[in-house]
Amino acid sequence: MKILTVDDIRHLINTLGLSCFFQRVLDAMELDFFHWNEFNLSPRHATHYPHGVIELMPCSDKSLYSFKYVNGHPGNPKKGQLNVVALGLLSEVSSGYPLMITEMTLLTALRTAVTGVLAAKYLARADAKTLAIIGTGAQAEFQVMCFASFFSLDKIRFYDCDKLAMKKFEENLAAESFKLIACQNIHETIRSADIIVTATAAKKKQCLFKLEDIASGTHIHAMGGDCPGKTELDVSLLEQSKIVVEYAPQSLAEGESQQCPKNGIYAELWELICKNKTGRLNAEEITIFDSVGFALEDFSILRVVYALAEEHQLGTELALIPKLNDPKNLYSLIN
Repeated sequence: MKILTVDDIRHLINTLGLSCFFQRVLDAMELDFFHWNEFNLSPRHATHYPHGVIELMPCSDKSLYSFKYVNGHPGNPKKGQLNVVALGLLSEVSSGYPLMITEMTLLTALRTAVTGVLAAKYLARADAKTLAIIGTGAQAEFQVMCFASFFSLDKIRFYDCDKLAMKKFEENLAAESFKLIACQNIHETIRSADIIVTATAAKKKQCLFKLEDIASGTHIHAMGGDCPGKTELDVSLLEQSKIVVEYAPQSLAEGESQQCPKNGIYAELWELICKNKTGRLNAEEITIFDSVGFALEDFSILRVVYALAEEHQLGTELALIPKLNDPKNLYSLIN
């Protein structure tokens, strides 16, 4: 079985280039969402604690099965630990044998960014130039770089209540072609933005901004760390927007959509990709992608990474599965 480490994933991205990697994952994810009805789908299994959550996220089609172990502990950075860490597994359905175990902390950030861009392809204005991001923690650069790979962005406005996180964000992206504009508050950040990304991790009910605070035609990628009881958008904004989700049963329990009746959701993302429903209708429409993260997205990036690891001969083969001349004689391993 192949084991991929953080160093393996970093080498893979540096070999391909970040934009190329984003494109490979986006193409795979769009195809997988197009085949939505061929997957075995379920909400993630989440175990909640006062200080965080630990989740298992399974998904499979007729050939491959995947799952991700992932946490969300917003207090971890104060202890020098990551808020989110993850591991992923990919196996073949025909035998049940695992093919690969890989780090997924980096891959989760990458796939979350790609998911946001995939939705924006159908919901944002194609001429979007200004992106505003609220929250400049571990996910922020991935979001901006992915959106900048697919939209002709010239301005990035950003804000975080943690000034050191803002400084880190600005230093990491200083060499990019777009203009970085550090803001003093949320209202200054989102003013006249074409795309707004909410990337906060606080596990509480809050209101970042209201309908009257944003410009006509804005697209909002609401991707902050979600859980039951945590919301960050005003109900009146939701009521006046076209809301698209990944998987309604999960979004209604964890996302911004938990504030809405079920009929408040316009569509699941696969319905736009399959052209069952139309995405953006005009330049004035306000759209929201209420993204809580779904296992199909992990499936997509895992199968891409496995194919690339095979192609580039990356990873380490470890004997985690017994090999026996007689598959019924497991006892022979210790006898």
